[in-house]
Amino acid sequence: MRIDIVSIFPDYLSPLQLSLVGKARDDGLVTIDVHELRDAATGRHRSVDDEPYGGGPGMVMSPEPWGIMLDRLLTPQSLLVVPTPSGRRFDQATAQSWSTRDHLVIACGRYEGIDARVMQHYAQQVEVAEVGIGDYVLAGGEAAALVIVEAVTRLLPGVVGNADSVVDDSFTLATDDPASEAALVEGPVYTRPPVWRDLEVPDILLSGNHAAIAAWRREQAKHRTQRKRPDLYSGDAPD
Repeated sequence: MRIDIVSIFPDYLSPLQLSLVGKARDDGLVTIDVHELRDAATGRHRSVDDEPYGGGPGMVMSPEPWGIMLDRLLTPQSLLVVPTPSGRRFDQATAQSWSTRDHLVIACGRYEGIDARVMQHYAQQVEVAEVGIGDYVLAGGEAAALVIVEAVTRLLPGVVGNADSVVDDSFTLATDDPASEAALVEGPVYTRPPVWRDLEVPDILLSGNHAAIAAWRREQAKHRTQRKRPDLYSGDAPD
């Protein structure tokens, strides 16, 4: 997979050199390049924004530099991702879908956003996805881009050492329950020691009965989802 990210603050994306994503880059499992939007700006001041038509506070990112930069990066197979609080919510199912794509181009807006004609124009050539990572407003798209890249990259084959880790993720639809439409959050997890500050690990996890453990974890996931994220739960209440 190839990911190109466009920003006026490329240093903001430096964490992509670290941890799981950084290792995936080093291993050649994903190619990630960050591009400075001002490199496509013209004029002495390399300006990338202007006052909004119709008045109002803030500035709007100009279409010209975006057009120059995106013309360089996009191919007919690309998915153009635009982080924005006005987009549909980015979720685990979206991350799973995008992990099968060959090329993502992420356009990080700032100020009041990118001139709407940019998305309108490129939607005639490639698939455009405007997405938000939550019901709140950020100063720009870079933080969202970090979230999106990590969520997608960790699903690529070979990135996570134990492939079962991504199967058991929160919000992943259960493969052992085809009738379920609920994307559950993950249940509680434990490790050594078996007793910590008078709190014991549940006996079932020490039993060695893998079928019983799997069933227990499923029920715990249902309980936790109902308690903490009832908006996700669809199904009868667990006993």
